[in-house]
Amino acid sequence: MSTAPDTAPDEPTNPVPQPVPHTTPVTVPVPAPVTALADGFGARWTAGILAAFLPGGDGDGRAAELGRLDRLAGDGDFGTNITSALGRARQAVEAEPPRDYRGWLTAVSRGFLGTGGTSGPLFGMFFRDLARCCDAGEPTLAELSAGLGTAVATVQRYGRAEVGHKTMVDALVPAARTLEAEVAAGTAAAEALARTADAAVEGARGTAALVARRGRASYVGDVARGVLDPGAAAAAIVLQAAAAAQSGDPVDTGWVSG
Repeated sequence: MSTAPDTAPDEPTNPVPQPVPHTTPVTVPVPAPVTALADGFGARWTAGILAAFLPGGDGDGRAAELGRLDRLAGDGDFGTNITSALGRARQAVEAEPPRDYRGWLTAVSRGFLGTGGTSGPLFGMFFRDLARCCDAGEPTLAELSAGLGTAVATVQRYGRAEVGHKTMVDALVPAARTLEAEVAAGTAAAEALARTADAAVEGARGTAALVARRGRASYVGDVARGVLDPGAAAAAIVLQAAAAAQSGDPVDTGWVSG
């Protein structure tokens, strides 16, 4: 006679755990926060640039000092060219004030593109790329960083200059790298732009120790050693004006002649 139960035994109340298949964790990148620039940033940046370079305004009017530096190391036309370029930009914005960031920076670009010499077209293309970093309104900090990177690449491509050649590139490359890093770190806009300007100033001041490899200053060799490159100084002042446009602080350009 069979002793097997008529029904199957109940399932165990505490089943043996089954091994979980090994999986590789997926790292999801965290996007950088969107940091908006202040309302009217483009207008304030342009006004700061005009005041910093042109005489008779609220700023330092550094065009003449940059011309003096260029006479020591080049052909002496830089101060005149930057005054002419920004004078045209000022006339344009006074005649018809732009409506947004892109319009303000485009006015500065066109002022330089109508200027002779080597620096005029380079600065013109530089500001053109900055103007194009956003379609409407004010750019975000990330958009400005991307625009600065594009602008610097354009200057290097057409100017055929690298860091260490004693040109505006010595100020612009470290500035662009700094701003890119600050955007990735989520730094607030005012602080990020201040650090960007500081990097540009440091790069510009470093040109005094260099022997020029590009531009007119390359013709005089060691004669230009000890003299700031005026293009690098101008580029740094432009980025100082950007920082001031966000923070509201004044632009201090005393380092140019200090």
